[in-house]
Amino acid sequence: MMRRLLSASALLLAAMASALAAPPVTLTPDRPAVPAAVSASPGQDARLERGRYLAIAADCMACHTAASGKPYAGGYAIDSPLGTIYATNITPSKKGGIGHYTQADFARALRQGVRADGSHLYPAMPYTSYALLSDADVGDLYYYFMHAVKPVDEPARQTKLPFPFNVRLSMLGWNALFLDDKRFVPDAGKSAQINRGAYLAEGLAHCSACHTPRNMLMAEVGSQKLAGADLGSWHAPNITSDAISGIGGWSDAEIATYLKTGHVEGKGQAAGGMAEAIQNSLQFLRDDDVAAIVAYLRTVPPVRAAGQQKAAYSYGSAVSEEAAFRGMASSTEHHSLNSGAVLFSGYCASCHSASGAGSTGQAYPALFNNTATGAATPANLVSAILFGVERKIGKEGEEVEAFMPRFDQRSYVQALTDEQIASIANYVLKQYGNPAVTVTPAYVAQARSGGETPLLARLPHFIVPAGVAALLALIALLVWRRSRRQGKN
Repeated sequence: MMRRLLSASALLLAAMASALAAPPVTLTPDRPAVPAAVSASPGQDARLERGRYLAIAADCMACHTAASGKPYAGGYAIDSPLGTIYATNITPSKKGGIGHYTQADFARALRQGVRADGSHLYPAMPYTSYALLSDADVGDLYYYFMHAVKPVDEPARQTKLPFPFNVRLSMLGWNALFLDDKRFVPDAGKSAQINRGAYLAEGLAHCSACHTPRNMLMAEVGSQKLAGADLGSWHAPNITSDAISGIGGWSDAEIATYLKTGHVEGKGQAAGGMAEAIQNSLQFLRDDDVAAIVAYLRTVPPVRAAGQQKAAYSYGSAVSEEAAFRGMASSTEHHSLNSGAVLFSGYCASCHSASGAGSTGQAYPALFNNTATGAATPANLVSAILFGVERKIGKEGEEVEAFMPRFDQRSYVQALTDEQIASIANYVLKQYGNPAVTVTPAYVAQARSGGETPLLARLPHFIVPAGVAALLALIALLVWRRSRRQGKN
């Protein structure tokens, strides 16, 4: 169970997959090896292929290509807590894109978040992770974008955040506090495979950008690395090595399968941002690189959530209550969908079965032994109901789609109210998931509007009152000083 996603860009990436799927190669932590099929073919531009692979590993397509838009032409809307940020055009067009960038300009934007004109990027562009990239990889990425991507002259839509966040110069201070502009240095005490996985996960794949919680200034909390974080309405789970709160209870094969397909029976399935990452990036990584990421994740220090004693995937079993209410309402009765059980039967059971066991083959997954329903937060369960799931994976030469319709106000099936979604969620949690978790209509309304607003995002609401108060205080001070002088005279 989980959420939406991108589009025909998957077809473009699928065409690349055959060139990128190669036999095991010698691992180097700072640079993907050229696939054997490419390096052995005369006339192939090996550097271009390395750059193409790096662009896929860095998931550039997902953010820099709008739905139904041209590849890398920007315009994709990133709904940040501070407002909507539109991804830029990174095609080699000199009118609309980065065609005028030198390699040094490109490197500065990628690793320091500063554009060629000197203006600052917002950290929605994960330059804090890309800072780890080697000079060789940055050069190959630049070569690929300048020589293999088709230029699009139309500039992307401009980002216009509310004051004070529209003052990009403020990022100077943020970068001074939170940007560690250092390249990746292999750990001599770790294997080449683990170092390679660290370079991929911490740098190119920028896993911490989603899976690490952030402080009040929206910077990652280093002591909670990969311990899970809220992302708007969704929740990126704990992927540390902890056996209860993290993925320590998953086998290597299960983690690798999840990264390649977004689905592991009896554990969970990807949606939201993770579905995007798998659809556009992770499924196209070589098997040796996926194995390297898995090896690295095993070394991430475990972080246990306070009070958690069972893994999220360990909850629930098959059970059905349909016999208790089938035929109880007459065919002409109004408002018969008046409980979570009845709503579940009407909107969910046809795909997930009346017992919650899912469909044969698990194209529609079971609702028990499922991280979305067994988690300590209902975020992903509620978001899946609200926004649906769409994840396309290339498998054995064919595109396989995981799909669940959305039930929010944009639903083409049936728009459900906050109360109805809360009722369904509570029924599912009680029957198949973590019964200690409950959902209120207010929680659903908040998820529908994008999730809880961080303190920093609420700052503009206090700026005008604070400014008025400061002005009044200044006027009062001036009046007092003037009256004091007059008293002395």
